[in-house]
Amino acid sequence: MESVLLLNASYEPLKIISWQRAVTMCFLGKVEVVEEYDSEIRSVSLIIKAPAVVRLLKFIRMGRKSPPLCRTNVLARDDLECQYCGVSLTGREATLDHVVPRSQGGKTTWENVVCCCVSCNRRKGGRTPKEAHMLLRSKPSKPDWLPVLQVRLNGQIPNSWNSFLATAIGGRRGSS
Repeated sequence: MESVLLLNASYEPLKIISWQRAVTMCFLGKVEVVEEYDSEIRSVSLIIKAPAVVRLLKFIRMGRKSPPLCRTNVLARDDLECQYCGVSLTGREATLDHVVPRSQGGKTTWENVVCCCVSCNRRKGGRTPKEAHMLLRSKPSKPDWLPVLQVRLNGQIPNSWNSFLATAIGGRRGSS
């Protein structure tokens, strides 16, 4: 079965949930189905279309404007590309690099962590890009969109989600 996009009451994407959770929330009266997949969910006494997008009926205030700093979100922000050599990576191949190494006082922040291939990470070592004679392809920054959606689905977003994600992913990375 497919994953389901959960929207706030204002149609803003919140997160991805399982189809089982979506159906449960629907029967509890917490969400409405906005888009459906072609596949069906069958029980002994009921056949329903599998939900693709559901919307909460009550608005949830989001406490933070930007997503949390985590490996998956950094990889998504950087489009699974090494920020030094530009090679495309898979989630398993990718490593995280502190631009200013922690050994030199660098912090784990959106502005100091980038996606990196193993070879560039080894080459850079515990040095800054300048010390290692390496250039960053783009300046890392804190995103204000939901990057985890891209990686979680391996970049294959269901067509039924596109119109709801256009604003969330549309203004993705600023060029620096």
